[in-house]
Amino acid sequence: MPLTLRTRPLPEGTRPLPEGTGPSRRVTGPLRHRRAAALLASAVSVALLGASAPPVPLGLGDRLFPYLGNPGYDVASYDLSFTYPGSNDKPLQAVTTVNAVTTTGLDRLNLDFAHGKVESVEVDGRPAAFDSAGEDLVVTPDRPLRQGDWTRITVKHTSDPVSAKGQDGGWVRTTDGLAMANQADAAHLVFPCNDHPSDKAMFTFHVTAPNGYTVVANGLPTETARTGRTTTWTYRTRHPMATELAQVSIGRSAVLHRAGPHGLPVRDVVPSADAKKLEPWLARTPDQIAWLESKVGTFPFETYGVLMAQASTGFELETQTLSLFEKNLFTEPAYPKWYIESIMVHELSHQWFGDSVSPHVWSDVWLNEGHATWYEELYAEEKGHQPMINRMKAAYGASDRWRTAGGPPALPKAPEPGQKISIFRPNIYDGAALALYALRQEIGRPAFERLERIWVQQHKDGTATTADFVHLASAIANRDLTGFFDAWLYGEKTPPMPGHPDWKQVPAPKKQTGK
Repeated sequence: MPLTLRTRPLPEGTRPLPEGTGPSRRVTGPLRHRRAAALLASAVSVALLGASAPPVPLGLGDRLFPYLGNPGYDVASYDLSFTYPGSNDKPLQAVTTVNAVTTTGLDRLNLDFAHGKVESVEVDGRPAAFDSAGEDLVVTPDRPLRQGDWTRITVKHTSDPVSAKGQDGGWVRTTDGLAMANQADAAHLVFPCNDHPSDKAMFTFHVTAPNGYTVVANGLPTETARTGRTTTWTYRTRHPMATELAQVSIGRSAVLHRAGPHGLPVRDVVPSADAKKLEPWLARTPDQIAWLESKVGTFPFETYGVLMAQASTGFELETQTLSLFEKNLFTEPAYPKWYIESIMVHELSHQWFGDSVSPHVWSDVWLNEGHATWYEELYAEEKGHQPMINRMKAAYGASDRWRTAGGPPALPKAPEPGQKISIFRPNIYDGAALALYALRQEIGRPAFERLERIWVQQHKDGTATTADFVHLASAIANRDLTGFFDAWLYGEKTPPMPGHPDWKQVPAPKKQTGK
């Protein structure tokens, strides 16, 4: 996610995440199996609400976003339909269909949805009552749902691209249309969903726009149908996806196609007027994919590409199969070539780390950003002749300050009020990459590189926790690394760097004051 630097026990009173093996996620790792029954029982206790009780917002008890996601069901797929009116300051008409299986009996169920008008709700084809509570849409079907039932919830609603006060993310208004930036918890500002990365699902998109616009979404196109003055574009994913990684681009765009490694279809989306100017950057993507495949294995999805949006976001974002970039990143002459390419590799790395292997809770986000920063730095070293050790030493010098300001890498502080993306602080970027560097120093390069390959293969298309990473690293190193990781991921102070006893913390520069 945002490059704007350019689990421990839950606090008392929060509800733990339900752990299950429903059709939309692959749950792996011995720790998860041992805790599954207890966590699910806890989730059931908050999910069984009588229909006569007033609607209340629920949540999975995520330490950083307690009210995100909802217990009681597992989403298998989303079918999203949007009708774009030709203006990016007017609501889109939308229909969201959620196919899910219940994990407990439910008189009602909650969906995350906070920025649009709900016109009607159906459950399994029958009208259902609905209400709102906090940032939840509370749905009461005409008859209770039994545990293990497959159910289909269809919500007819609007999707407003104009942000409300205090809301971050969701639709991004570009100069010629719209794109999405849903990380960390903003997909529910666009469509009703179970908005937590622990519940991944398949996605189908149907987007209708006036002729002259081009629509691209996650996955591959399956149909384009023109009817009078509008065209409907349909895309479908072939791998499960977290809601925060959804992407829909609507604009006066050119779609440029090329082949990646092993014939992988690569498609890039750029403003039509800038296609020729931006082509030299886009042409680098196949080699970048090949470079990453040499490090961690085959690209995990059905397609990839870069979306260069004419918008000011302040970050780039790893939306699955179609990473979002500000167009100005590629046109700003002050940025050196190696730097721009390393940022491209950062978002590309996320396709393995964060997208294919998603965090089970948001405190595990260091697994996303630390790895993406690691391969960004490694690419800059190998291709741009920027020694990684220099950046690591500088990160070490600042690490204690980062931990004080934002928390340790695997225990980040909660977001600032009204600034939900403020969890993306230096401690989970360079601070987490520093922990990976320490791990490589500790176990050696061959074991570290083996760990990386096995990690993304073992948890492909699923979710994973910090505990899973510690367990796998210990197995590969053939010794218990719990103490090592406790210090590097949870300690208030940065441990000594293996192999570099001379590295020290560097005090923050003193602010100069005028007379």
